[in-house]
Amino acid sequence: MEYDDTERATEFAKKTREFVDEVVIPVERDVLGGDPISDDQLDALREEARDYGVYAPHLPEEYGGHGLSYRDMLPVFEEAGRSLLGAPAIKVEAPDEGNMHTLELFGTEDQKEEYLRPLAQGEIRSAFSMTEPIQGGGSDPKMMETTAEKDGDEWVINGHKWWTTQGTEADVLIVMAVTDPDAHPYEGCSLFLVDKDTDGVNVVRDIPHTGGNVTGVGHAEIEYDNVRVPETAVLGDLNEGFSHAQARLGPARLTHCMRYSGMAQRSLDIAKAYISEREAFGEPLSEKQSLRFEIADAETRLHATRTMVRHAARQINQGNEARIPVAMTKVFAANTCQDVIDQAIQMCGGNGIGKDLPLADFYESVRQFRIVDGADEVHKRVIARDALSDADEHTFELEALTRF
Repeated sequence: MEYDDTERATEFAKKTREFVDEVVIPVERDVLGGDPISDDQLDALREEARDYGVYAPHLPEEYGGHGLSYRDMLPVFEEAGRSLLGAPAIKVEAPDEGNMHTLELFGTEDQKEEYLRPLAQGEIRSAFSMTEPIQGGGSDPKMMETTAEKDGDEWVINGHKWWTTQGTEADVLIVMAVTDPDAHPYEGCSLFLVDKDTDGVNVVRDIPHTGGNVTGVGHAEIEYDNVRVPETAVLGDLNEGFSHAQARLGPARLTHCMRYSGMAQRSLDIAKAYISEREAFGEPLSEKQSLRFEIADAETRLHATRTMVRHAARQINQGNEARIPVAMTKVFAANTCQDVIDQAIQMCGGNGIGKDLPLADFYESVRQFRIVDGADEVHKRVIARDALSDADEHTFELEALTRF
């Protein structure tokens, strides 16, 4: 398929695929079924990524990256996503990728030097601390209860967060808190850069969860108890935290789509190889019509996903919020990738659920995609609201109806 990717994007994606095949997947095979990748192994992969010339493709050259445009990054992210270790190896993994983008967009020069540069080099890790337990903000950010109050030249943060991805391992946390309780939540929240070793930051636990066996990345529950940060800790404009988060989440949703598309495509490739070799009832499984139809359906839906991603990305590149195209893409991609990986496991039978192949770990990872960066139901709500916004304009279609 041709996707109108630029020559640079195509070449960089090809190089990334070679790096994943030749360097990352051999390490992946050593890790499958055992302990997560170690820091030393990850550092070695990143060093090889630098030697390969594929490290940090999305970052400006001044931070050690390659300065690819957002549109050009997408096929690269897909190739990186073919292994759970691909994205962290070339430094395009969540949540660091989105957090670096946020710092690049809204950080001061001092904040970029203190946090963005070491993040780009893989020297520190970050987390985005927004979601709260059941009574607080999650899918509905208007319910956010974490507050930040001004006290002299400091801000005092109090609140309870959870499901802060990489929060246990992070060195710096981007914390969303209410700074103007009288304003609408969309206009009264702010982002703060908080060093995790700051007094009052208490990592309660790493929440037991599905997946994470290969990368070792956790999801933390964190309490903020009178955490004091200076005025310079505000990231971006005061009371614009929600709009800043949206600027982070829109592009991040599409990069998630591409990473998981790569994972789903590799799962399908594994399944195609398996059913071509495996024989049952007198012929290769690949000759069974039901499996051939499943392969055709999976290839079609993955093609549609890539096309939708590129359409939404083009809208973002043109300066549009692209909220509806992004929401549609996110829902479609999440369900497609989950279904394709599930089909691949089924085709591979016992080898699908075993951990000699990466499919079981892929399956554990992909299930979260329908929840993280906005649950399916939230995106569908947004899509439906937009779809029904002009319903009155079409009442002429009902003129032929019989009425009392």
